[in-house]
Amino acid sequence: MISLFESSPSIFEIVLLALFSCAFLVQLFYYLFYFTKMISYSKKVKKGLVKFEESHPPVSIIICAKNESENLEKFLPSVLEQDYPNFEIIVVNDGSSDDSEDVLVKLKQRYSNLQTTFVPEIAKFVDSKKFAVVLGIKAAKNELLLFTDADCIPTSKNWITNMVRNFDNETEIVLGYGGYSKAKGFLNCLIKYDTLFIAIQYFNYALAKKAYMGVGRNMAYRKSMFYRTKGFSSHLNLQSGDDDLFINETTSKTNTRIEISEDSTTLSVPKTTLKYWFNQKERHLSTSRHYKFQSKLLIATEILSRFLFYASMILALCLLNPLVSIIVGSLFLIRYIIQLIIINLSAKKLGEQRFYVSILMFDILLPIFNLYLMGRSLLRGKQKYKWK
Repeated sequence: MISLFESSPSIFEIVLLALFSCAFLVQLFYYLFYFTKMISYSKKVKKGLVKFEESHPPVSIIICAKNESENLEKFLPSVLEQDYPNFEIIVVNDGSSDDSEDVLVKLKQRYSNLQTTFVPEIAKFVDSKKFAVVLGIKAAKNELLLFTDADCIPTSKNWITNMVRNFDNETEIVLGYGGYSKAKGFLNCLIKYDTLFIAIQYFNYALAKKAYMGVGRNMAYRKSMFYRTKGFSSHLNLQSGDDDLFINETTSKTNTRIEISEDSTTLSVPKTTLKYWFNQKERHLSTSRHYKFQSKLLIATEILSRFLFYASMILALCLLNPLVSIIVGSLFLIRYIIQLIIINLSAKKLGEQRFYVSILMFDILLPIFNLYLMGRSLLRGKQKYKWK
């Protein structure tokens, strides 16, 4: 044991250990200060310490669909058959070239609460979901707007009830969880972990009064707020942003709540190829550089500290100094155990699968993927993305 301390660490090793320790402390701060808030919130809900509204105000559910005939036929009935006293569903047919219109006509014959509208022929060159969303909002009769996608299915008949119960006098935005259905293979596991970790971020930051995004698969807001804030007017030139960028601009410390009960989640059909998933991720990441400075700083600090943590750890282990290796290895193990507990407790709260060894792999891979896709997005410049 004495031999471990026979040679003092060099100046380079001390600097490297200092960098590693700083990155470790920043990561520890994010996990223990930010990423535990959702777990604490869930405990408060169970103890009845969180107040929910008991009324059932009318709700308009808006779904934009482009060439989604199979998904509409398969998933829309589960939305139409929600156990809620007063709601309408507005499906915006965004220039579909498949059998979507025929499917909607058949469903309208069965369900009186289904309304449809469409993107007019004159606007077919506008390849943006925002235009379809605006049409849906204009067609909505009610103040409360709930959004999901055509390939989504609520996990419970109480989805509307659980989302809407958060709308008290101050609340204008409710963020829900939109997960992906489970399938075999590495890609599905990667997508599910990525979705879970993003949710951990935006839920916990919202609880810290620093909300920065939501997902169009499951979120709600007031129609009056949309008009008061002039909707998507500030970023109409961007293809994406109807969910995350809009929330980033309109959220405040007091107007946003989260809903994380299992009865409030939706499940979507995941991408089946890495190429399609990359395209989807790139489209979403293309809007992140337009976030508020505080949001960008919050996200970037976590990612940079994580990169520094792994980079300095690998470099330190390559030095083959036993003392340095023991310190680095011990701190790495502490972070991994904390990470393992917090991520899996969060997954349990959201009804998601658990992750163990794969956490380490995805923890390194996802920032690399995101950096690559953001670089690719910058190179594309103003080239337009297709939302479908």
